[in-house]
Amino acid sequence: MSQTETQLPAIEAPSWKLLAMETRALFEAADFVLRGAGTRKLPRGDGHPVMVVPGFGANDRVTAPLRKALEKLGYATHGWDCGTNLGMRPKLKHALTLRLEQMHERYETPVSLIGWSLGGVFVREMARHQSALVRRVITLGSPFNGNPDANNMVTLFKIANRGRAVKTDVEGFLKRKNPPPVPCTSIYTRSDGIVAWPCSVEEKTRFTENVEVAGSHMGLVFNREVLRVIAERLALPPGE
Repeated sequence: MSQTETQLPAIEAPSWKLLAMETRALFEAADFVLRGAGTRKLPRGDGHPVMVVPGFGANDRVTAPLRKALEKLGYATHGWDCGTNLGMRPKLKHALTLRLEQMHERYETPVSLIGWSLGGVFVREMARHQSALVRRVITLGSPFNGNPDANNMVTLFKIANRGRAVKTDVEGFLKRKNPPPVPCTSIYTRSDGIVAWPCSVEEKTRFTENVEVAGSHMGLVFNREVLRVIAERLALPPGE
């Protein structure tokens, strides 16, 4: 073990019991879509642009119900338009940079970024490098803190990389722990079966907050409590 790795806290991946409980996400999604998102009592938006980035293995179709709910609240919502999320690649990094710049130029105002799971890691880095273009960041069960191996995604990453072992970039992970210089809200659930929940908690600064909700990791984008928190934060004036 390297000296860098010894800086990581000893956090275990979610138990197999919690992982098995992720199947409830199917019922959460069906309920969210069939019964509606429940936007009637939520604060209305000011029309500013919002980009939603999917988690690993997901695409814009999965986040469509959440984006539709935010559209009803009055936001100009967009997907990431980069297909299925299979992890960061050089071309993807360039594409996200360009997409954020184009949205900012189109609406002439900073963009709010919402990232689910790995997508949350991406939006935090977008905000870190292009903070002037970002209004606020909201992450849903994203693994940016704690220990990079405290999750049940390793097998999925291995499949996506054609069976090759995935080496953990510990130094890069430690650099990403610090939040970007914009308001950041991390939404997490202690019953997360994919990411150990302590790994989704932001370091306490004047820019950050952590909000706990009930539900599964896979169902965070179909969660009415999550939608309520998102709606309340997006309705805040810039900088708050």
